[in-house]
Formats: sequence, structure tokens, C-alpha cells
Amino acid sequence: MLLTSENHGDLILTHEFAKYVEEREFQIYMCRKADPESKGKIENVVKYIKRNFARHRSFTNIDKLNEQCLAWLSRTGNAKMHHTTQKIPAEVYASEKAHLRPVQKKIERISNSSITRTVRKDNTIWYESNRYTVPIGTYDGSDKEVAVRVAEDNKLIIYEEGSGHILAEHTLCLHRKGELIRNHNHGRDRTKGVQAYIDHVAERFTDVDQARTACTVLPTLQMP
Repeated sequence: MLLTSENHGDLILTHEFAKYVEEREFQIYMCRKADPESKGKIENVVKYIKRNFARHRSFTNIDKLNEQCLAWLSRTGNAKMHHTTQKIPAEVYASEKAHLRPVQKKIERISNSSITRTVRKDNTIWYESNRYTVPIGTYDGSDKEVAVRVAEDNKLIIYEEGSGHILAEHTLCLHRKGELIRNHNHGRDRTKGVQAYIDHVAERFTDVDQARTACTVLPTLQMP
């Protein structure tokens, strides 16, 4: 969401988007709902692409689709005369290009402020269509929120917003969606010592003392 409200014509943007607009130094224009003179113009472009390019086209992979789309733009989308303006989009772009401001190549991901995510029942959070684990016990039955930020090395930092205590660090998954990025240490209750886990396992055996000894010795043995 980019826009939260309107105050007598003044647009009230979300905090993060307002910072982005300030950094990029561009002006925005918000289309009104069900307004054919503004919103409808954009929707018609999308409709044209869907019907003229995408409809009945077989999907192989995203690279092939991008290649086909660029070819379609060259021969149709940008090459044919627009019925209303009676102009060819490619020619209009060529004449306007000299007056356009260049966009900064590198987009800084770092922000002094952070965004929050709700901790799910399985002790994970959603971030950019992927799930990232937090230590077991972070979910406390409420709609608990944690803060997240991205460091320069594409590290996702998850921390408590009030205290700043870091709960987890993960390498961002940038090229896939729907993944579970897991730290296996998060599955263990860190408030319990190793001995507590040994006792828990040993109690499942008939000879508790022998099982406890085996649990202690086995990790020290070297396999042949």
C-alpha cells in the first residue's frame, strides 16, 4: 500500500513510500477510483497487452516470454499508430527521451527506519514472498510484531523494535518465491541446556541411566 489517506487534496503516503519519493525526487499522480479519464487510460494499456500479446500464447519459461514480449513491442506495441493520438509510441518516446530525467541506477535498500512483520504460529515471518524462521517461542499467542531491515550484504535482520535485540539473521532469498529460509537452531528451545534434552530422550528408554550415558558418549565417538 502506498497511499493511506487524503486530506483536502493533500495525499498522505505511507512512511516508507514517502521516504522513497523524497529520495528519488519525483512527483506522483494518484488516479481516482473508477475514473476513466485517468485510471482507465492505464487499464486500457494493460488490457491491450493482455488481449493482443498474452492471449492464447503458450508459456514455456519467463526468459522465453520476455523475449517474445520484446519482439511484440518492436513490431506491434511500440510500432503501430495509436488510434486516439494518431502517433507511433516509439517515435513519441524518441522525441521525449531528451527531456526525461535519468533514474539512479542503484536503489539503496537500507533505511534508517524499519518495517514490521507479524510473527506467525510456526515462528516464521513473511518477507518479500518468502518465510524466514525466528527462534522457537518468539510467537507468544498474540499478534506480535518484529522489526526487519536489510543490511548491505543482503542480510535480513529480524529484531525486537523496542530493545533492538537481534532475533535472527538470514541471507535474503532474492531469486525464488514461496521458500522457507530456515536456521535449524531456531527449532531448539535455547532456554534449555543440552542436559535437559538428554534427560528427555533418556526417559523414553527402560534403562534411563544407561540411555543417559549413551546420549552423552555417542556424540564423542568417531565413525570408522
